[in-house]
Amino acid sequence: MAGRMALLLEFDGSRFHGWQRQTNAMSVQEALETALSRVADAPVRAVAAGRTDAGVHGLGMVVHFDPPVERPAEAWIRGVNAHLPQGAAVVEAVPVAAGFDARRKARARTYLYRLLARPGRPGLEQGRVTWVRGPLDAEAMAEGGRWLQGRRDFSAFRAAGCQAAHPVREVQRLAVRALGEEIQVAVRADAFLYNMVRIMVGSLVEVGLGRQNPAWIGEVLTSGDRERAGPTARPEGLYFAAVHYPPEWGAPAPPTRGPGGFDPAGF
Repeated sequence: MAGRMALLLEFDGSRFHGWQRQTNAMSVQEALETALSRVADAPVRAVAAGRTDAGVHGLGMVVHFDPPVERPAEAWIRGVNAHLPQGAAVVEAVPVAAGFDARRKARARTYLYRLLARPGRPGLEQGRVTWVRGPLDAEAMAEGGRWLQGRRDFSAFRAAGCQAAHPVREVQRLAVRALGEEIQVAVRADAFLYNMVRIMVGSLVEVGLGRQNPAWIGEVLTSGDRERAGPTARPEGLYFAAVHYPPEWGAPAPPTRGPGGFDPAGF
Protein backbone atom coordinates (compact mmCIF):
# COMPACT_ATOMS: atom_id res chain seq x y z
CA MET A 1 0.00 0.00 0.00
CA ALA A 2 1.20 3.51 -0.79
CA GLY A 3 1.81 6.07 1.93
CA ARG A 4 -0.93 8.15 3.51
CA MET A 5 -2.08 11.23 1.58
CA ALA A 6 -3.80 14.43 2.66
CA LEU A 7 -6.03 16.60 0.49
CA LEU A 8 -7.14 20.22 0.70
CA LEU A 9 -10.74 20.35 -0.47
CA GLU A 10 -13.20 23.13 -1.23
CA PHE A 11 -16.91 22.72 -1.89
CA ASP A 12 -20.20 24.53 -2.38
CA GLY A 13 -22.40 23.29 0.44
CA SER A 14 -25.62 24.09 -1.39
CA ARG A 15 -24.93 21.15 -3.73
CA PHE A 16 -24.41 18.56 -0.99
CA HIS A 17 -26.18 17.19 2.06
CA GLY A 18 -23.27 17.88 4.41
CA TRP A 19 -19.96 16.06 4.74
CA GLN A 20 -21.01 12.71 6.20
CA ARG A 21 -22.45 9.92 4.05
CA GLN A 22 -26.25 9.85 3.90
CA THR A 23 -28.61 7.05 2.89
CA ASN A 24 -30.84 9.22 0.72
CA ALA A 25 -28.80 12.24 -0.41
CA MET A 26 -25.40 13.07 -1.91
CA SER A 27 -22.77 14.06 0.65
CA VAL A 28 -19.29 15.47 0.12
CA GLN A 29 -17.82 12.30 1.64
CA GLU A 30 -19.64 10.04 -0.79
CA ALA A 31 -18.69 12.17 -3.79
CA LEU A 32 -15.03 12.30 -2.76
CA GLU A 33 -14.70 8.61 -1.87
CA THR A 34 -16.33 7.64 -5.16
CA ALA A 35 -13.88 9.81 -7.10
CA LEU A 36 -10.88 8.53 -5.11
CA SER A 37 -11.95 4.93 -5.67
CA ARG A 38 -12.18 5.45 -9.40
CA VAL A 39 -8.65 6.86 -9.55
CA ALA A 40 -7.34 4.04 -7.33
CA ASP A 41 -9.41 1.31 -9.00
CA ALA A 42 -10.22 0.09 -5.48
CA PRO A 43 -12.39 1.21 -2.54
CA VAL A 44 -11.01 4.22 -0.64
CA ARG A 45 -12.22 5.69 2.66
CA ALA A 46 -11.61 9.36 3.49
CA VAL A 47 -11.42 10.92 6.96
CA ALA A 48 -12.15 14.66 7.25
CA ALA A 49 -10.99 17.23 9.78
CA GLY A 50 -14.59 18.00 10.65
CA ARG A 51 -18.21 17.47 9.70
CA THR A 52 -20.39 20.06 8.03
CA ASP A 53 -24.18 20.25 7.85
CA ALA A 54 -26.15 20.51 4.64
CA GLY A 55 -25.67 23.94 3.08
CA VAL A 56 -22.38 24.69 4.86
CA HIS A 57 -19.47 25.46 2.54
CA GLY A 58 -15.83 24.39 2.62
CA LEU A 59 -12.87 26.65 1.88
CA GLY A 60 -10.09 24.58 3.40
CA MET A 61 -11.34 21.16 4.48
CA VAL A 62 -8.47 18.71 5.06
CA VAL A 63 -8.99 15.01 4.40
CA HIS A 64 -6.65 12.05 4.74
CA PHE A 65 -6.82 8.64 3.08
CA ASP A 66 -4.65 5.57 2.55
CA PRO A 67 -4.33 4.93 -1.20
CA PRO A 68 -4.25 1.23 -2.10
CA VAL A 69 -2.00 2.03 -5.08
CA GLU A 70 0.89 4.37 -5.79
CA ARG A 71 -0.12 7.51 -7.67
CA PRO A 72 1.67 10.87 -8.07
CA ALA A 73 0.16 13.77 -6.15
CA GLU A 74 -1.01 15.35 -9.40
CA ALA A 75 -3.16 12.29 -10.10
CA TRP A 76 -4.97 12.76 -6.81
CA ILE A 77 -5.77 16.33 -7.88
CA ARG A 78 -6.56 16.16 -11.57
CA GLY A 79 -7.83 12.58 -11.58
CA VAL A 80 -10.12 13.02 -8.60
CA ASN A 81 -11.42 16.36 -9.88
CA ALA A 82 -12.32 14.69 -13.18
CA HIS A 83 -14.70 12.43 -11.25
CA LEU A 84 -16.06 14.90 -8.69
CA PRO A 85 -19.41 16.58 -9.36
CA GLN A 86 -19.61 20.32 -9.92
CA GLY A 87 -19.23 22.28 -6.71
CA ALA A 88 -16.35 20.30 -5.19
CA ALA A 89 -12.65 20.30 -6.01
CA VAL A 90 -9.34 19.04 -4.66
CA VAL A 91 -6.97 22.00 -4.44
CA GLU A 92 -3.86 20.28 -3.09
CA ALA A 93 -2.59 16.74 -2.42
CA VAL A 94 0.48 16.01 -0.27
CA PRO A 95 2.03 12.87 1.24
CA VAL A 96 1.95 12.85 5.05
CA ALA A 97 3.34 10.65 7.81
CA ALA A 98 1.53 7.39 8.54
CA GLY A 99 0.41 8.71 11.94
CA PHE A 100 -1.25 11.82 10.54
CA ASP A 101 -4.98 12.05 11.20
CA ALA A 102 -6.92 14.93 9.66
CA ARG A 103 -9.30 15.12 12.62
CA ARG A 104 -7.26 14.09 15.65
CA LYS A 105 -4.04 15.97 14.85
CA ALA A 106 -5.72 19.34 14.26
CA ARG A 107 -4.57 22.04 16.64
CA ALA A 108 -7.38 24.45 15.73
CA ARG A 109 -10.11 25.10 13.19
CA THR A 110 -11.39 28.35 11.71
CA TYR A 111 -14.93 29.10 10.57
CA LEU A 112 -16.17 32.13 8.64
CA TYR A 113 -19.76 33.36 8.70
CA ARG A 114 -21.08 35.83 6.13
CA LEU A 115 -24.10 38.07 6.75
CA LEU A 116 -25.66 40.32 4.11
CA ALA A 117 -27.42 43.20 5.88
CA ARG A 118 -29.63 45.14 3.46
CA PRO A 119 -33.33 45.55 2.60
CA GLY A 120 -33.17 43.51 -0.60
CA ARG A 121 -32.47 39.79 -0.69
CA PRO A 122 -29.29 38.45 -2.35
CA GLY A 123 -29.24 37.52 -6.00
CA LEU A 124 -25.74 36.53 -7.06
CA GLU A 125 -24.85 35.49 -3.50
CA GLN A 126 -27.99 33.43 -2.91
CA GLY A 127 -27.00 30.31 -0.97
CA ARG A 128 -23.61 31.78 0.01
CA VAL A 129 -24.63 34.39 2.58
CA THR A 130 -27.32 34.74 5.22
CA TRP A 131 -29.64 37.66 4.57
CA VAL A 132 -30.60 40.00 7.41
CA ARG A 133 -33.06 42.76 6.47
CA GLY A 134 -32.11 45.26 9.14
CA PRO A 135 -28.78 47.10 9.46
CA LEU A 136 -26.28 45.44 11.77
CA ASP A 137 -24.02 47.25 14.26
CA ALA A 138 -20.70 45.50 13.65
CA GLU A 139 -18.99 47.32 16.54
CA ALA A 140 -21.61 46.13 19.02
CA MET A 141 -21.30 42.59 17.64
CA ALA A 142 -17.52 42.73 18.06
CA GLU A 143 -17.95 43.92 21.66
CA GLY A 144 -20.34 41.06 22.34
CA GLY A 145 -17.95 38.61 20.72
CA ARG A 146 -15.25 39.47 23.25
CA TRP A 147 -17.28 37.61 25.89
CA LEU A 148 -16.87 34.42 23.87
CA GLN A 149 -13.09 34.38 23.69
CA GLY A 150 -10.96 32.17 25.91
CA ARG A 151 -11.52 28.77 27.49
CA ARG A 152 -15.18 28.60 28.42
CA ASP A 153 -18.11 26.29 29.07
CA PHE A 154 -20.17 26.73 25.90
CA SER A 155 -23.24 24.79 27.03
CA ALA A 156 -25.46 27.74 26.06
CA PHE A 157 -24.11 27.55 22.51
CA ARG A 158 -24.47 23.81 22.09
CA ALA A 159 -27.30 22.29 20.06
CA ALA A 160 -29.44 19.44 21.33
CA GLY A 161 -28.02 16.16 20.12
CA CYS A 162 -24.39 17.28 20.51
CA GLN A 163 -22.37 14.16 21.29
CA ALA A 164 -19.24 15.89 22.62
CA ALA A 165 -17.99 14.49 25.92
CA HIS A 166 -17.86 17.94 27.54
CA PRO A 167 -18.86 21.52 26.63
CA VAL A 168 -15.54 23.26 27.34
CA ARG A 169 -13.78 24.76 24.32
CA GLU A 170 -11.13 27.42 23.81
CA VAL A 171 -12.03 30.19 21.37
CA GLN A 172 -8.62 31.52 20.40
CA ARG A 173 -9.91 34.41 18.34
CA LEU A 174 -13.21 35.93 17.26
CA ALA A 175 -13.36 38.90 14.91
CA VAL A 176 -16.21 40.88 13.35
CA ARG A 177 -15.62 43.11 10.35
CA ALA A 178 -17.88 45.17 8.10
CA LEU A 179 -17.40 45.13 4.33
CA GLY A 180 -20.05 47.52 3.12
CA GLU A 181 -23.34 45.65 3.38
CA GLU A 182 -21.58 42.42 4.39
CA ILE A 183 -20.67 41.56 7.97
CA GLN A 184 -18.16 38.75 8.47
CA VAL A 185 -17.71 36.83 11.73
CA ALA A 186 -14.58 34.69 11.92
CA VAL A 187 -13.93 32.26 14.78
CA ARG A 188 -10.91 30.12 15.53
CA ALA A 189 -11.02 27.50 18.32
CA ASP A 190 -9.33 24.29 19.38
CA ALA A 191 -12.60 22.48 18.61
CA PHE A 192 -16.29 23.26 18.23
CA LEU A 193 -19.51 21.87 19.63
CA TYR A 194 -22.41 20.94 17.35
CA ASN A 195 -23.88 24.14 15.83
CA MET A 196 -21.71 26.23 18.18
CA VAL A 197 -20.70 28.80 15.54
CA ARG A 198 -24.22 29.14 14.18
CA ILE A 199 -25.68 29.72 17.66
CA MET A 200 -22.92 32.22 18.46
CA VAL A 201 -23.64 34.12 15.24
CA GLY A 202 -27.39 33.98 15.81
CA SER A 203 -26.82 35.52 19.24
CA LEU A 204 -24.46 38.19 17.90
CA VAL A 205 -27.07 39.13 15.29
CA GLU A 206 -29.50 39.85 18.16
CA VAL A 207 -26.89 42.32 19.44
CA GLY A 208 -26.23 43.74 15.98
CA LEU A 209 -29.95 44.41 15.49
CA GLY A 210 -30.12 46.23 18.83
CA ARG A 211 -32.41 43.67 20.45
CA GLN A 212 -29.80 42.87 23.10
CA ASN A 213 -26.76 44.69 24.46
CA PRO A 214 -23.25 43.26 24.08
CA ALA A 215 -23.01 42.23 27.75
CA TRP A 216 -26.02 39.96 27.23
CA ILE A 217 -23.68 37.54 25.42
CA GLY A 218 -21.72 37.13 28.66
CA GLU A 219 -24.92 36.56 30.61
CA VAL A 220 -25.98 33.83 28.19
CA LEU A 221 -22.57 32.20 28.39
CA THR A 222 -22.63 32.21 32.21
CA SER A 223 -26.14 30.80 32.31
CA GLY A 224 -25.21 27.64 30.39
CA ASP A 225 -28.79 27.65 29.09
CA ARG A 226 -29.30 27.13 25.35
CA GLU A 227 -32.82 28.56 25.63
CA ARG A 228 -31.40 31.96 26.59
CA ALA A 229 -29.16 32.25 23.51
CA GLY A 230 -30.21 33.53 20.12
CA PRO A 231 -31.54 31.40 17.27
CA THR A 232 -29.31 29.06 15.29
CA ALA A 233 -28.13 31.02 12.24
CA ARG A 234 -28.86 29.48 8.86
CA PRO A 235 -26.26 27.13 7.33
CA GLU A 236 -25.69 28.89 4.01
CA GLY A 237 -23.66 31.72 5.54
CA LEU A 238 -21.18 29.34 7.19
CA TYR A 239 -17.81 28.30 5.77
CA PHE A 240 -15.41 25.69 7.16
CA ALA A 241 -12.45 27.94 6.41
CA ALA A 242 -9.26 26.27 7.66
CA VAL A 243 -7.62 23.58 9.75
CA HIS A 244 -4.38 24.32 11.59
CA TYR A 245 -1.80 21.58 12.26
CA PRO A 246 1.65 21.46 13.86
CA PRO A 247 4.17 21.97 11.03
CA GLU A 248 5.90 18.63 11.55
CA TRP A 249 3.00 16.75 9.95
CA GLY A 250 3.47 18.44 6.59
CA ALA A 251 -0.29 18.76 6.15
CA PRO A 252 -1.80 21.12 3.55
CA ALA A 253 -1.61 24.72 4.68
CA PRO A 254 -4.84 26.72 5.06
CA PRO A 255 -5.94 28.65 1.98
CA THR A 256 -4.87 32.30 1.84
CA ARG A 257 -7.93 33.55 0.01
CA GLY A 258 -11.58 33.63 0.92
CA PRO A 259 -14.74 35.71 0.33
CA GLY A 260 -14.23 39.45 0.68
CA GLY A 261 -10.48 39.05 1.00
CA PHE A 262 -10.70 36.94 4.16
CA ASP A 263 -7.39 35.16 4.81
CA PRO A 264 -7.98 31.85 6.63
CA ALA A 265 -4.23 31.19 6.89
CA GLY A 266 -3.49 34.52 8.52
CA PHE A 267 -6.45 34.61 10.90
